[in-house]
Amino acid sequence: MRCPFCGSIDTQVKDSRPAEDHVAIRRRRLCPSCGGRFTTYERVQLRDLTVVKKNGRREEFDRAKLERSIRIALRKRPIEPERIDQMISGIVRRLESLGESDVKSETIGAIVMEALSRIDTVAYVRFASVYKNFQAADDFEEFVSELRPASGAEED
Repeated sequence: MRCPFCGSIDTQVKDSRPAEDHVAIRRRRLCPSCGGRFTTYERVQLRDLTVVKKNGRREEFDRAKLERSIRIALRKRPIEPERIDQMISGIVRRLESLGESDVKSETIGAIVMEALSRIDTVAYVRFASVYKNFQAADDFEEFVSELRPASGAEED
């Protein structure tokens, strides 16, 4: 592993332990050249995934991009970081287990929306506003009204 500080390729592993509910390995590393310390994570990857965008463009699946968008939706929400990591790992495992190496961006968005809806309604609406490309307040109002449970009596 190359040192992110000085670029040396001779780094040493000082500590390894399971992370993210045993689906990754966290390694603490030390660079003997500059003394820098850093952490790496090792995960099992079942298959290489390619994301097929709405316009037909294809790009390599990027777990970090998925994680960023989910963390933005969950920013300042009372959700434990470990639970977020577990959710992200679960989404990636689900995508890998679909059996296809090409995954539509709509499929990824739907899976993320489903996962967020179970964890935090505010994050779900935040993610939906970007995913569904809300353009006006009416879009939010319509989406949120679908989330509200139907009441037995309607007011006039």
